[in-house]
Formats: sequence, structure tokens, C-alpha cells
Amino acid sequence: MIRMKKIEKENEGVGGERKSENDQSWIPKTIKKRVCTTFVEDSSSNGALCQCGGARDIHASITAGDHVISQWDSEQHTSEYPTDAFGQLEFAGARRRNSPFLRLAHDTPPNNVYSLMTSQWGLPIPNLVISVVGGEGKEKVKPWVREVIRQGLVRAAQSTGAWLMTSGLREGVGRCVGEAVRDHCATASSLSQAKVIAVGVAPWGLIYQRQQLVNPQGSFPARYYVHNMPHECSCLDNNHQAFLLVDDGSVGHRGSETMFRANLEDFISHQRTGIWGSGSIEIPVLCVLIAGDAAMLERVDLSLKNTTPWLVLAGSGPAADLIAAILKDLSIPLSPPVSPTLPTAAEESRKSASVELRDKVREKIKKHFPSETELEKLVDQALSIYHNRDLITVFHGDQEGQDDFDRIILRALVRAAKRDANDPSEYTEELKLAVAWDRVDIAKSELFNGDIQWKYEDLEESMTDALVNDKPHFVRLFVENGLNILDYLTYHRLESLYSSLSDCNLVSSLLQRRLQERVGLVGSQTRLALPDENYSFKSHASTLTTPSAARDLTLYEVSRVLSEIMEDVCQPFYYTTLGVEQGWASRKAMKHMNKLLLTESVYRKQRCMSPWIALFIWAVLQNRREMSIYFWEMAGESVLSALAGCKILRELSKLETETETKLSMKELAQTFENLAHDVFSECYQSNESRSFKLLIRQSSVWGSATCLQMATTADARLFFSHDGVQTLLSEIWWGDMDSNTEVWKLVLSFFLPPLIYSSLISFKEQEKDEEPEEFHQGKELDSVDGAESLVDVINTEDDVEECNALRGKREASKAITLKRPFLLHRWRQFWFAPVTSFLGNVLMYFLFLFLFAYILLVDFKPPPPDGPASSELVLYFWVFTLVCEEIRQTFFVGSTTVIQRMKLYIQDIWNKCDITALALFILGLLCRMFPWSYNFGRAVMCVDYVVFTLRLIHIFAVHKQLGPKIIIVGKMVKDVFFFLFFLGVWLMAYGVANQALLYSYDSRPGWIIRRVFYRPYMHIYGQIPLDEIDADKQQERECTDNVTLIHQGAEPCPQSDANWLVLILLSVYLLVTNILLVNLLIAMFSYTFNKVQEHSDVHWKFQRHNLIVEYHSRPCLSPPFIIISHLHIFFKRVIQRLPSNKSQHFMLDLKSKEASLLNTWESTLKENLLSRQGKKQRESDTERLKRTSTKVDSVLKQMSEIRDHDRRLRKLESEVEYCSTALSWIVEALSQSDFVKQTSPPPLPSKGIASKRPTFSRSKLC
Repeated sequence: MIRMKKIEKENEGVGGERKSENDQSWIPKTIKKRVCTTFVEDSSSNGALCQCGGARDIHASITAGDHVISQWDSEQHTSEYPTDAFGQLEFAGARRRNSPFLRLAHDTPPNNVYSLMTSQWGLPIPNLVISVVGGEGKEKVKPWVREVIRQGLVRAAQSTGAWLMTSGLREGVGRCVGEAVRDHCATASSLSQAKVIAVGVAPWGLIYQRQQLVNPQGSFPARYYVHNMPHECSCLDNNHQAFLLVDDGSVGHRGSETMFRANLEDFISHQRTGIWGSGSIEIPVLCVLIAGDAAMLERVDLSLKNTTPWLVLAGSGPAADLIAAILKDLSIPLSPPVSPTLPTAAEESRKSASVELRDKVREKIKKHFPSETELEKLVDQALSIYHNRDLITVFHGDQEGQDDFDRIILRALVRAAKRDANDPSEYTEELKLAVAWDRVDIAKSELFNGDIQWKYEDLEESMTDALVNDKPHFVRLFVENGLNILDYLTYHRLESLYSSLSDCNLVSSLLQRRLQERVGLVGSQTRLALPDENYSFKSHASTLTTPSAARDLTLYEVSRVLSEIMEDVCQPFYYTTLGVEQGWASRKAMKHMNKLLLTESVYRKQRCMSPWIALFIWAVLQNRREMSIYFWEMAGESVLSALAGCKILRELSKLETETETKLSMKELAQTFENLAHDVFSECYQSNESRSFKLLIRQSSVWGSATCLQMATTADARLFFSHDGVQTLLSEIWWGDMDSNTEVWKLVLSFFLPPLIYSSLISFKEQEKDEEPEEFHQGKELDSVDGAESLVDVINTEDDVEECNALRGKREASKAITLKRPFLLHRWRQFWFAPVTSFLGNVLMYFLFLFLFAYILLVDFKPPPPDGPASSELVLYFWVFTLVCEEIRQTFFVGSTTVIQRMKLYIQDIWNKCDITALALFILGLLCRMFPWSYNFGRAVMCVDYVVFTLRLIHIFAVHKQLGPKIIIVGKMVKDVFFFLFFLGVWLMAYGVANQALLYSYDSRPGWIIRRVFYRPYMHIYGQIPLDEIDADKQQERECTDNVTLIHQGAEPCPQSDANWLVLILLSVYLLVTNILLVNLLIAMFSYTFNKVQEHSDVHWKFQRHNLIVEYHSRPCLSPPFIIISHLHIFFKRVIQRLPSNKSQHFMLDLKSKEASLLNTWESTLKENLLSRQGKKQRESDTERLKRTSTKVDSVLKQMSEIRDHDRRLRKLESEVEYCSTALSWIVEALSQSDFVKQTSPPPLPSKGIASKRPTFSRSKLC
């Protein structure tokens, strides 16, 4: 929401400006300004000016002589009016976006202002607020202070995501901060620019040319132009992102914004950091004092009483130097801080301080502010500041480097947080600040360097903050330093993480939609009445939560959203935890959840069974790249998890409306597909048989899904193109036969079945394994090979289905093999292979088309009783078996509900083709049975034959050369539809004009349609009958203008009135269609061909998988004999109710130990892959440049320190030389006087020193 509003503010143009104006129309009703309404004469102006600084004539009333007011007061002598200056501020000549501004009274509630800044103006919620005070006016800022602001302050703000709050004026420190922000934005990325926000809080009456900003309806934008500004005036700085113009009714006075600024800082310090205020700490506020006058002591004292920490730059100016000197030189016991609510705080402080201490403070004040007269007031303020010295940190810019300024800010805030924290340890607060700023480098170097022993309780809250606010580096750091994810992630915390999703997030809207459905059901239940109905719960629910507990987001909503995204590839998540059965209807499940939420909800206290997978899903749903990749690295089942992430992201990208977010989702999905491909490649290179088990292993974590299933639904074509996946598919495709068997041998054995018992076809030998079970259980990683062989895994034999209790065990497979005779075993090996089923279907389908063509061409008899012929009856039965097979594929394939099976069936384009063909056949069959519709039925049958013939294209998809071409043809068909759209526009335009010009008197509908559409279309192919178009050639043909004869069938003559226009239209039409549009179509075909041809192998391998899956699940017999298999299946599934093992193709259910060993092996190879990729990345040119840059920066820093030390040594040498010279002069003077009698000559200097510094020897006399 905030980001959307921010984008709206950045829009330029009339539309964007008008929208901003409408959005901010509430501001004058809420925000007020101050106007001086009482003239209080200023004695120094001879009665011309009020003490507010305004002229006499602008005041509504003037004090009478007998009511003389000695002091002007804003509260008494001003009135509130709706603000008349707000909107967008455009600086003339500045090439930058507009800055929002607002004129407001000095007593405006800060909560309204903060809400306006974050919600209306779109400023990001800060992780830190640095309020820079002092250094105002025309005084020149010291060079080292400029460097501190430029190198230290702005960089610290960028690294922490801070607001820099200044005076907002183009003078003093405010100008330096603005220029530093400008230079930072000129070189930083857009993301870094958004982290540094400079907010100006300026006095309204001090701004030069402020009338340019006045507009009661708001300025969008207000153009601010400054020209020939007087020296005593100040203007706004164009490098700030927002302005708050504080108005107390005065003109030309400084300090009117002091109270408001302090209140705003105090209010912000009580707000939460993070997204939507979800951080673990309140927003830190730090005031930085640079220079300052005597009035600045009151400002510092006011903020300290609000417990706002201060950072004082010693050496920058009078006020800062005074505070630094007081903190350094004075030493008294620390007394409790003075409460800001007590009116006698100054008196109590004066009584508690000794006279001697006050004298010392007074002397220091006189030293720094010699012209000040109110010394006692300043002394009280200085002592009050000293009593709160634990909130003050002094920074010596001439001694400390600017590079560590962010660490100095951190220490200052930690020091202040330690003062009020309940936890005596300062490290917890320092950790919270580091997390809020996303400074993992500070956390590693200062907090996790091995000196501190962290406990789980210390990291728990910060871990939640890091998760919610997307800080994966901190999550990794916490896990590496003692945070146990098993203890941390309970189901209740997981629900809290989902509840923290941003409202603008797509998944959040999906979850809220499912939540509203369940909450709507709550209202219909009498015992869950709404809170406003004064309903009392029964005794068993009275001690529990109110009905609002049923309105909280739960894992049930998460499970429903995941089920919609994952479709039927896996079982629902968290159903077992919630006590929901899979077969329940949604209404029954929601009622169960509502009842469960009114109990103690014991499941929320339970640990999450797979915490890394749960966090991985949570991060992927939010499209968090680094976070999701880290959780994937920590989770098990790497290949399946990566494919699941790819599936989730690609499904979400279809629902996402924002283009940028959609592209990022697709990019991250491709990243996960690449990870799955790389990890599986590592596994395949290590062990081929284990990698096959990895592909078909059912995962208990991902709802019994397999890698192949997940890759299919995720459209992971790159993953399917891997040689290991294709090798597995080839073994499944050929079954027990050798994959190198020639096709002609299969065809010959198909027609001569006894050949399968010969050596014509080679079959794989049955694996022999006589090892005892105990031996397999004693193995380590190699015991994975103890599972059943791949042939046993994919075996779809009916005997295995009937022995369901022993399914997956080696003993069952061996027992069945031993009981089966060789003849039956070899028969089943040949006919039950998917390649044999495919070959049989192809051959029988060609026979079906031949029979269909023969009937249409030769044996299509008249309606009953003369027909149909016996061959046609055979065709009817054949089609009936095809219908039965389509019914089986629709309702009996898969383990989901009937509706989901139908949706899955209809998604396939070839299934749609089958439905069309069968529907046309049934329609033609019905029509040909009646004499009145016989010819129409025959026509439908002819069209249906075309559809059945086109169905052959799908069969050729298994061929390596034809398969990719089929994909290219399918893509080109889509291009043809776009071409026909453009062609139809020109065709209709020319056809209608041509008909109206040549044959306007011919009203026959059939001929109109023919001349408007058919003839112009045939013109494209060169069929242009000029005698029917060119009226000058009509004498060459017989025609008539008689309408009666024309309706009787005579040929009409073209009209010659606009013959010239017809020829021009024909020329233009042929030019556009034959040259422009046809070449456009050729270019589109060429682009499609080149695009698909680059990845044709990938597309074909994915299409080949779908074909293999289809024929693996089909019965071994082909139509029309497939009816026998259907009857057999009906008997087993309906009568005997035996489950189908073939419906769940490519699935392997491993034992717990075997699955654990397989996961360990996969994780080991994944770690090897990640280690190798990390090493490769570290050796890349980019990383080398980064390391070189870091080293260069370190060298430059050391060089700077060396130069600084050299400068200090030179200064020290000059001072020593001066002292030596002075001492020499003293010694010489004393030696020439009679004051000291010389009893012995002065000692001689050492040779080395005398050669370098002769004066050093003389100095030793002292």
C-alpha cells in the first residue's frame, strides 16, 4: 500500500497532480497554521513592528495603552486557521522529483504528522532517525565537520535506512547534510537512494519568498524560486525529500520549531521499526549536536528529559564544546535524571549541586559564551544536562575516523537503551539495533566474535524480526550461533509469520479470502455469535478466547491456498496437525476448525515437523529470493524442494498483476529449476541407480509427491532434458526389453508373437539378490541399493496389485517371479511394456483410419433399413471402445476427486481433440440414421475423419526428429491466428467496398458473402477474375443488369461508375496482403522456428515424458480389443475393490531408514555442489574486484591514518622545537645574568641528539 501511494506521488503530469490534490484535501481540515492577531509593540522598531516580527498593518488588533503587554506569547496572541501551504514543492532549475511540504502550527499533534509522512507522502518507515541540530545561521562549517557529515553520517544513514532530520534551510549544517545526500544519491543505486531520507523541519516565518508556497487548495506543485536573497534571510534547501514548515505566528525568528521537533522525535521513538511496525524494537532516535549557540542548551536539556540520546561533536562549535568540556572535567556522583513533569526541577537541581560545582560550570559557560547575561539559567541547564550524561556520547572528530561513524551511532544508542532496558545486558539491545539496521557486519564483528555466549532466549525475538523483515543474513547468523530451529518454529509462530504478510502481497489477499469464507461460516453458527450480540458462551468455552480467536489466520487457510497452488500433485499440508481428514468437504473442515479454535488449540504449541520446509514455503510464497534459497539449502530433499518452489512461483506469477513482481517470480522459479537440475546432475554422476530412486521416491514431507510429478506440474522442461531423467524414462518405456531393440523386430513380433520366445528380442536378466535382510540393514549409504530394482518398481503387473500388502518388498516380487512359468513371464514382459502398447495403438489406429476411409469412400450405406453395413457396425464398436478408454482416462486415472480429474483431463490439448472427434462422430451417427439428415451426417463424418487423422500428430511426438517439428507447428498455428486477425481487417474493408461499388443492386445473401469474403481471400493466391472486376472488360462475357434475371441465376454485370476506384482498391489490397502481411507471416514463422529450434530438444524431451506417462498407464491391449482390459479393470476396481498401482505411475515408497539414507546422500552431494559453486564464485572476476576494492579501501584508510599521525608528529615536533628554543633562550639569559651562579658548565648533549636537534640538550637543564 505504501509503495503504491509512493508511486502515485512520483507521477508527473496533470492526472497525477489532480489525484494528489484529491488525496490531500483533508489536510486543511486537520492541520492548522498560526497567525498573530494581537499587535505587541517592539520597542526597538519605533512602533512599526510587532514582537512577532510582523508589521503593524497585518494585525487584527492592537493593544491599548492601558493594557501594555511586555512580552509577546504565541499561545495568547495568535489564532489558528486552516493551513494554506501544502502539496508538492518544485525547486526552479533543480532536476529532481518534487518534495512534499506542509505548513503546520507548532502545537500540531505529532501523530498526525507522522501518519501523513508515512502513509500520504509515502516515506518508508525508518529504522533510525538522526536529528542534526546546531550549526545554523551563516557561520561557516568546519572542514572536518563537513567530512564527518559526508563520509560518516550519510553513509551510516544509508546502511541503516534512516531519516536525517535537519533545519531544511540552505545554510550551515542543513546545507552540508543536503549536499551530502545529493552526492550520495548521484552515485548510489536506486535501492540505496530510497534508504536515505532528508527531512527538513524549518520555521515558517524565516523562509524567504514563502508566499510562493501559499495556496489554500494545495500546490501540486508549488514552484519555489529564489532570486537576490538578502543576507539575513534563509531559503529552503532543494536536496531534502520532505519539509515540515513549523509556524508559531512569528516572522524572522529562529527556534519556533524547537518544541515541535522535540515532540516529533519523542513520538517517533515510541513507534516500531520494520514492515508495518513489525520490528522487535522501537525506532531509535539520535540527536547529533554540531556547534550551536547558548539557546541550544535548552534544546538539548528538553530532549534529554524525554530520554532522547545525543551525540555531541566536540570541537565543532561553542555549545558542543561546552557540553564536551563539562562531561570531561566535572566529576560528581550520578543523580537521578530530572523529571520533565516537575515544575521545580531547576530548583531541585540547584539545591543538589554544590556551590563549587556551579562555579566551575559558570566559568566554562563564560569561556564559551562570554556575552551571555542569563548565566544562572544556562548553569541550571548545563547541570541538568550533566545529570543525564549517560544519554550523551562525545565524538572527537579530530581523533576518531569517519569510517566508524555508524558504529559510534550504534554505541550511543546502545548506551541510551541500556539506561532504560529491563535486561541488564547491553548486547541484546545492540543486537536488536543491528537487526533493525540490517548491519550483519557489525553483528559479526562486535557480537558474534566468540566472546559472548548467546542463549536461545536472547536470539528468539531478533530471529522473528529478521524473518518478518526479510534479513536472511541475520537468520543464517542466528542459526549458526545457537538458535535451534526445532525449538523456535512452533505451529503458532508459523501462523504468526503468515499473519505478518503485507496487505499488498498476493498471497496475503488469497489467505484473507479463505479466512473470510471461514469467518462467514462462524456467523452462521449460533454458538459463535458476533461480539456485539451480548452472547455468553457455554461453560466449556467461557474460559477460552472470545469469538475473535476464530477470526485469526490459521494453518487451515494456508493449507487451502497451497492446495490451490500445488493442485493435485501432493496431499494437503497441515491436515494431520489440524485433525482434518483429506476427504472432508470444505464446509465440514471449516466447521471443525472453528470448533478447534474455541478450545486450547493444542496443535499451536507443537513443534513444526519439518521447520525448514515450512519456512521455505513461507519465503517462496512471498517471493523472497535470498531467504528462500537459504531455507532451501538448509532443507532436505533438495531436488523435490527446488521443483516445488519452481511450481509455486510459476503458479503465483500467473495470478500476479504487477509486471515487475511477475518477472521476478519467473526469474526465481527458473533459479530453483536450475538448482534442481544441478543437484540431480551431481547425484546422477555419483550413482545412477540412486538418482533414479530419487526421481520416483514418494516424499512424506511434500505430501507423497515425487520429483517427476512435481517437475511435470511445474513445467520444468530444463529438468526433464537432463540425461538422467531421459535414461529413466527410456528404461520405463522399454520395460524389460533392451532399449537398443530395433523397431522392425517389435513390429515383426507384434504380428508373430511366438518370436518373443526366440533370441530376436533381448530381455533384461532378472536381478538376483540372495543377501539376507540383516545384511542390508547393516549397510550405511550403500544400503539404498538394497531396495527393489527399477524393474520391480515400475512393474505394473496385476499380481503385484493384488498382493498390495506385500507391495514394495523384495520377497513379494521374487515369489511372484518364481511362481510364474517362463512362457507367461516372457509374454507379460513383451506385452506389458509401454513401447509395445504404443506400437499396438499406432498400428491399430492406422487400421482404424483405413476402415473409416473405406466406409466413407465405398461402403457408406443409406439410412435404415438399407444400412448401415457390417463394416460400419464394426467401426461403431471400435469408436465405442475409444469412448470407454476416454472415460477411463477421465474418471479412473489419478487419486484426486472426480472434478479435479476432469479438469486435469481437459487441460490436455489432445484430449480436447479426442472429445471433438468423438462428439462429431456421435453427431454424424445420429444424423445419418434419418433420411432427412443423411447428407448432413455424411458431411459431419467426413469432417470427423479429418479430426481423427490430425490426431496422428500426437503419435509422432515420440520421434526425436518429428517431435520438435510438431512443437514448432503448434507455435506457428498461434501465429496464424494473429495473422488472420490482421488479414480479416483488410479483407473485410476491401470486400465490402468492392461489393458496394460493383454489385450494389445484387442483394442475394449468398453471393454477397462470397464476394465480400471468399473472392478477396482467393485474390491472395492469384485468382483475380478481371472480367468480373474491371467494368471495361464486361463485353467479353455475357451478363445482365436485370435484377429479376439475376435472381433467376443470370450473371450480373459490374457497374462502371467507379471502375477507377475499384482498380485502385484492388492494387492497394494486393500490395498490403501479398507483400506486407504475407511477409509479416513469414517473419513470424521464422522467429518462432528459430526460437523453438534453439530449445527444441528440451521441448521434445518434456513432450516425450507426457507420452510415456500416458502409454504407461494405458492397458496393454489396443482398441477395439481394449474392451477386454476395461472389463478386467471394472471387475478388479468395482467388484473386488482392489487399488490401482498403475494409476500412481512412477512412485516408490521407501522405508523410513532407506529414505533417510537417500536424503543423507542427496544432502551430501548438494553440499558438495554448493561448496564448488561458492568457490567458483569467489574466484570470479567480480568477487576479485570486490576484494581488491576492499583492500584498496583498507590501504587508503591506513594511509589516511598515517598522514594524520604524521601531521600530529609534525605539530608535536614544532611545539617541542619551540619549547627547546624558549628553554635555550632562558638558559642563555640566566647564564648571562647574576641571578644564578654557575658552579659547573651545563651538560653536553648526546652525539645523536646534538646532531639533529641541538636545542634538545639545552632543554634537559630544566
